[in-house]
Amino acid sequence: METRDRPATNSDLTPPSLPRLNIFTMFRLGLFQLGLGMMSLLTLAIINRIAIDELRVPALIATGAIAMKRFVSPARVFFGQLSDSTPLFGKHRSGYVWIGAVLFTSLSFITVQVLWQLGLSLQTNGMTAAPTYGWAALFVGCFMLYGLSIDASSTPFAAMLVDISDEDHRSKLIGVAGSMLILGTIAGAMIGSTLLNQPETGAETLGNLEQVDIPALSLTVNRVFIIVPAIVLSLCFLATVGIEEKYSRYHQRSMVADSKERVTLKMALRVLTASRQTWFCLSFLLLLTISLFMYDVVIEPYGGQVFGMSIAATTQLNIFLGIGTIVGISSAGFVLVPRLGTKRTSQYGCLGASVCALLFIIAGVDQRVELLQTAFLFYGLFAGTLMAGVTNLMLDLTAAETAGTFIGALGLAKAMARGISAMISGGVLNFGTWAFESPLLAYGLVFLLQALGLLLALVLLKRINIKEFQASTQNAVSRVMEEDLE
Repeated sequence: METRDRPATNSDLTPPSLPRLNIFTMFRLGLFQLGLGMMSLLTLAIINRIAIDELRVPALIATGAIAMKRFVSPARVFFGQLSDSTPLFGKHRSGYVWIGAVLFTSLSFITVQVLWQLGLSLQTNGMTAAPTYGWAALFVGCFMLYGLSIDASSTPFAAMLVDISDEDHRSKLIGVAGSMLILGTIAGAMIGSTLLNQPETGAETLGNLEQVDIPALSLTVNRVFIIVPAIVLSLCFLATVGIEEKYSRYHQRSMVADSKERVTLKMALRVLTASRQTWFCLSFLLLLTISLFMYDVVIEPYGGQVFGMSIAATTQLNIFLGIGTIVGISSAGFVLVPRLGTKRTSQYGCLGASVCALLFIIAGVDQRVELLQTAFLFYGLFAGTLMAGVTNLMLDLTAAETAGTFIGALGLAKAMARGISAMISGGVLNFGTWAFESPLLAYGLVFLLQALGLLLALVLLKRINIKEFQASTQNAVSRVMEEDLE
């Protein structure tokens, strides 16, 4: 491995002391997560609602376009490795965060403009016309680019959290960041609902596609997609400018940070796959994410069919989930992880979430809405605890040279798992509906499988060994560097 030909000095042997993150800086970094939460509200709620309800875009096209954000998730590995190996604007992480943020905030506005053209083409030409197909394809393409931009920004940001923090206070940073992400969705909902609460939205004519005034509707919606992305972009720069220069430990931790050679994607993947712990981690994360989110696509229909709840009442279940998740993430980051460690905190979260999944079934036996709400509140609490514990655990399982690549691989596993989770939930519900006459038994089969999946993830969690992973990864880094950089 190439080194610099100069005598060692005391400064070489003893790296300079870097400042530790204080709570103010943690909340400042959380502003980036706050912005991501606001953007997710724009795409998952507002664009989806407008496309399907107002413009009558076929649901398969609307939801398929939004799903493109997850289908491009393999790019996370590439962007993570790129930030590991190639500085941008003299920084390993920040430059990618900024460029990605500029792109995804701009693309959100462009995407909604394409949506208006798709809606106009539907009104004028119908779904089977060539112009409509063209606008639909462009709509899907915009979401693919949007997803790539999100990946290009969020993956290096997560890697930067590893670079700037030490293990003894990283849990607090993750607790703040996770809580701010959820608060972002709430803030986005409040801002969006305020800006959209205008008479020219065309809400009074939503029942008939031909009567929807798209130009009038676009005036109000476009304002949302100008104001909110501008706020998000400002939050991104406010959160990250100057942070990497002041706090990053990357050059102290990395064996190749100052080398003229760079770690290629092939080399990074060789390092990651050198340890069997990598496969344990990815398998655990995949199974955990599938199980943890199996409720997502069935809980509201469950409330309607089994409990007779209104649409508004089932929607409000998300409030209980959000409150519980914020409390869980915060308490885990500041109290549980520092005292119990990442693995024990994650284990308790797994057990608690599995019990709450069973409570969903028990609440349905007597159609007790209050018990369902309580179960959802505590499910959010344990899920938040689990997410905080697992996030800290995964960040501990990183080597400086491949932090971005590893985080990208984890992001890919999580994105795939969310899609698989929805498919499994829907498939199991369809099977249960066919096999049982009772809706409770059909939905109960989904929740039972969810609880079992969480318990199985707990078994995999026990096989993860942080010390073994770190030792084998460092050995692999040395071996790969010697083989490929000489």
